[in-house]
Formats: sequence, structure tokens, C-alpha cells
Amino acid sequence: MSKKRAFLHGPKINPRAIDPKWSVAELIDDSFNAYNAGRLREACQLFCLEILADDVTVGLSISGALTPAGLGSAAIIPLMEAGFVDWIVSTGANLYHDTHYGIGQTMHRGSPFVDDVELHAEKVIRIYDIFFKQEDLLSLDRYYQRLVTGKEFQREMSTAEFHYLCGKYVVEREKALGLENRSFLAAAHRLGVPIYTSSPGDSAIGMNVASMALHGNRLKIDISADVNETAAIVFDAKSSDGKAAAIMLGGGSPKNFLLQTEPQIQEVLGLDEKGFDYFIQFTDARPDTGGLSGATPAEAVSWGKVDPDMLPHAIVAYIDSTIALPLLTAYALERRRPRKLKRLYDHRERMLERMTKEYQRRMGAAVRG
Repeated sequence: MSKKRAFLHGPKINPRAIDPKWSVAELIDDSFNAYNAGRLREACQLFCLEILADDVTVGLSISGALTPAGLGSAAIIPLMEAGFVDWIVSTGANLYHDTHYGIGQTMHRGSPFVDDVELHAEKVIRIYDIFFKQEDLLSLDRYYQRLVTGKEFQREMSTAEFHYLCGKYVVEREKALGLENRSFLAAAHRLGVPIYTSSPGDSAIGMNVASMALHGNRLKIDISADVNETAAIVFDAKSSDGKAAAIMLGGGSPKNFLLQTEPQIQEVLGLDEKGFDYFIQFTDARPDTGGLSGATPAEAVSWGKVDPDMLPHAIVAYIDSTIALPLLTAYALERRRPRKLKRLYDHRERMLERMTKEYQRRMGAAVRG
């Protein structure tokens, strides 16, 4: 094939007139032809055609205030229930505000064009165009303070263990209030999806854990366990003849924590690996400012985070996650049947043991050599 024919090999842009009877997937496949709409279409198609194969382990990172906007129950829970997300790295803030829904508190649509001094006087808190009561914030703080002083929490644990225990009690509160499937923290407990927080002290949950430490509470977060457990998830997937995918909503610390599993495996532990097989990111950050949120898949190759042979399976769509996530979810639920749940939370010890044995074997071989 000549270069000219290769360049013009793609389907012709010849869309039909949009029909009100179309589904979301039909709209995306037919009308999202170019620019970031084109990248969103490519991401949706890659997600459904390749990433959701049974042998792919899917990690999701979440940053930005997505749960206050209701996207935990609207999109993340349906993805987990369908087996489309196997493990998660989230900001603590998203888990904190997710808990509002699980314990019966409310968020309200508002406007960004208001007087914040007046809101403060009325004890209303604003997240851009989302409003909620200050008393709910204080009540949620007290909820977490009581929770973390419980008997089960009096030890050192990974954030996955901590969130699993928190989810257990949010499940109970949801059931008592008749509010099932409001909190994705609760859903993750039911579905065995481990949730990690890359910066556990950087949220109101971490602040309340810290406040209880001043009263002698013995809960401590084991950061090393988080690093090793997340690396073990990826190592187990790849060493079992499977593949690993990274889906990133926004960027920041959760994005890096998800992707750093590969340098941990390759560079730090010295185990043979080549990087993530699939990379999808929705972001509004530019790469030229040097910020991680805008770092491209090609740049990630230099760190060993992305398999260089799989760069054609890496997509960045410069689009607001609050737009992209509902569309991706609707597309996937229409185009793919549910996968069997991997319940990775239940296999953490086995996966960690497998990686540890391989690391120790390599270290022993290096010493002998």
C-alpha cells in the first residue's frame, strides 16, 4: 500500500443526520468523528473491543470532584457491577464526598455565579456549582471519627483494607436507610474491588484519622503495603499471561500511583516487565507545562509505565471527565456483556506472595551471580 493510500485508509467522514432514536453508542460511533470527540470515540471502542477482554485487569484512577457530582452512583458503580473495573486509585476527597450519599446526606445543583461570602454566612458549602450544608460536612466528620475508633480499625493496614472496612459500615447504613447503590465505597466492598488512596492524609478522611490519633487511636495507614499491593495486582495480571489497562479520570497523584506500579516492578524490584498494555486518559491538562496530569503515553514509555509496543493502544482525550465518564459508561454497558468479577480484594495476599517470591528469587540469583 502506498503512503498516500495508507493515509487515506480510514473510514470516510460521511455521518448520517442525528436521529433522536439513536442510543448513546450509536451517536458516538457515527457522529464523534474528529478532534477530541474522535479521541473519545476511539477510547470507547478500545475499551469495549480490547480492554474488556476477560484476560485484562482494569485499573481506574479518579481525581477531581467527581463523586459530589453524583458520578459514583451514576457511572462508577455500574462499571464495577459489570466487572469493567477491577481496582481503583482515588483521591480521599472523592471517597469522603461519596460517603455523603451512602449515609443519606444530599448534594444540590447550584450556580458558580454566587456570593461566597453570603454562602458562608448561610453555612452552605460550594464545590463550583454543587451546594451542600455545612452541618452535613461536620456530621460526616463525626461519622468517620466514630468509625475509625471501632475495634476492627485498631491496627496498621493498607488503604485497601481501610476502605474495605469503611465500605462495610456504609453498606449497613445504606441498607438501613433503603439507599442501596448510592455509595461506590459501599459497592466496592460488596464487589471485592480494592480501593487505594495515594495520599491518605490529603482529605477530610485522613484529617479525621489524624484527629483520633491525638486521642490515642491506633489506626495507622501502611503506605508500603499500598505500593507493594498495587504492584502485585499488575504483576499478577501480566505474569498470568494476561494484560493490564490503566484508565485515568483526570490526573494528579492517583494517575501516578496507578502508573508507578510498572516502574516499581521493573526498576525497583528488577522483575521482567514492559509496562501497561492499554492507556486511556481524560484530562484538560497540557503536556508542555511539565505537570504529570498532562504527561502523554509516549512520555510514560520512557519511564517503563507503558509498553512501547502497545502505544497504538494508548489514547488521551482532552475532555472534562464529567462529560467523558457518563458517555464511556453508557457506551460500554450497551456494547459489552458483563464480565465475571475478579474480586481482587480477596486475592491481595496471594498476589503479593507471588510477587514477593519472584523478587526474592531474583535477588538470590543476583547474590549468587
